[in-house]
Amino acid sequence: MGKLTIGCFSSLVGSLSLDFGVKLAEAAVKKGHEVDFWVSSNATMLSKKGQKAFKDYSHLAKTLTELFATGKFKAVACEACAEARGYHKDDTMEGWGRRSMDWYLASAFSADRVLLIGGD
Repeated sequence: MGKLTIGCFSSLVGSLSLDFGVKLAEAAVKKGHEVDFWVSSNATMLSKKGQKAFKDYSHLAKTLTELFATGKFKAVACEACAEARGYHKDDTMEGWGRRSMDWYLASAFSADRVLLIGGD
């Protein structure tokens, strides 16, 4: 099996980039691939702990927890993007990493396939 690196750059409102990226990562892991998942810009909010599920509103925390448990999924949020949005390392959900963009670039370099999602 191979390694897939996904970079998710979500916009402010109404973007389905994160939903698509997480579902794609989930499908790849289920097929036996390793996935490195990078989020930056507003997508970093996906890594914030304490999120609440609402009816008819996207909530990806459960799916991410299940992905982390496989051992084939790594997710990292851009540290500078998170800090700029007012949350710090101790606010980060279990399993998530926080690094600079060089982590994403190194992951992309070592991946079999790289997908960039969003940026809208």
